[in-house]
Parts: sequence; C-alpha cells; structure tokens
Amino acid sequence: MEWTGEALLIGVRRHGESSVIAEAMVAGRGRCLGLVRGGRSTRLAPVLQPGNTVQLTWRARLEDQLGQFIVELLQARAAELIIDRPRLYLSQLVCEHLRLLPERDPHDRLLGMALRLIDSPPDGVALVQFELAVLDDLGFGLDLSQCAVTGTTDDLTHVSPKSGRAVSRAAAAPYLDRLLPLPSFLTTRGNASPHDIADALHLTSHFLQSRVFGPRELALSATRDALVAALTQEH
Repeated sequence: MEWTGEALLIGVRRHGESSVIAEAMVAGRGRCLGLVRGGRSTRLAPVLQPGNTVQLTWRARLEDQLGQFIVELLQARAAELIIDRPRLYLSQLVCEHLRLLPERDPHDRLLGMALRLIDSPPDGVALVQFELAVLDDLGFGLDLSQCAVTGTTDDLTHVSPKSGRAVSRAAAAPYLDRLLPLPSFLTTRGNASPHDIADALHLTSHFLQSRVFGPRELALSATRDALVAALTQEH
C-alpha cells in the first residue's frame, strides 16, 4: 500500500542505530507515524525537525502496519524558530497538542489553524481559539453559547470548571470563588486585552489538563508558562 501527502512534522523519536519514527499531521489523513530509515543522518536530520512542512510518501505491505516514510522537504521552519523564542515555544506547544489526536483521523481544520499559528507572529487570541478547537475535536468542547443555569445568552461572565458551560453574571454571583472567568471576546468577538488573553489561556489550560492531559498521566508543556507570559504582557 502507498500514499503521498503534504504534512507538518510534529514529532521525531529515535529508532535503532540510525533510523527514526516520524510523526506528522497529513492533510486528509490526520496524525500518521512512519519509520524513516537513516533519519539520523546529516542529510535527513535537518529535514526531520518538528515544525517543518514535508512531502511524505508512506509505504507498507498492510494498511495497519507502521510503514515507512520517504521524506522531501517543502518548507523549512526549524532554523527561523530557533532564533525566535516565543515562536519556538508556540510551535512546540502546537505540536504537543496535535500529538493528542487519534492516529489516522483527519483533522484538517486543526492542521490549518496550526500552520497559521506557526507562520504568524505569536498571537494569544489565535492560540486560545486553537486550544478550544483541540478540546472540541477531542470531544471535550466548551459550551459558551448560553447560561447553564438560566438559559440566557446575555452577560455571560464565567464558566463552570466541571461542566465547561457558561454562566451569566447574575447566576455566577454566589459562586464566584468556584468558577472560571469567561473573557468577553470569546462570546462577543470584541477586542481582547492582555488580561483577557491570560484569563482565556487559563480557561483552556484548566480543561486541557483536567480532561485530556491529566487522564493520560501527562502534563502541559513546561514552556507554556513562558509563552503565556510573552503573549499576555502589557505593551
């Protein structure tokens, strides 16, 4: 069996003396893994860097086998990411999130969002939208459309940390110490201040950790705090 597709490399790990197992998000195919023979060579090592876009040809005798990748570089980003620390942290976090997805399940919306994030100046609002989309695609999407208590769609100010549903200002008043702040830009599409972005990233962090990373006995990237600080500083 064989297929060819454009892909974003999201992970590489050693395999044997000279090979690696590459992990990539492939348009129309989702997260795919394959063996790259000689992947640790001086020729292939610079190509097989997370964040690069490559052309992959996958070959295997049976569909459910790991298979082998033949790799051709299309867009090298790794070198420019290394000299731009916020973009490097952002790329690492995006790849980390994409590795959460089930194997061989297409998620082209997330792939498109990931590429726009990596290729643009670091943007806190775009990262929040990406993390909300990751939660949604994994089956843990937040319901920010109406108040979980009253059903109103107006003045939504908080989110329940348990249900992931929005709560209006009036309904939230007696329970403020138990709820998470809901920045208004997530419901009204208005402008977002650095403080709003910080609250939104705290919101997504809570649900990523409690519903995705925690149950898998994983932790959010150690670089995420530094990235959040860079994205939310006052200018």
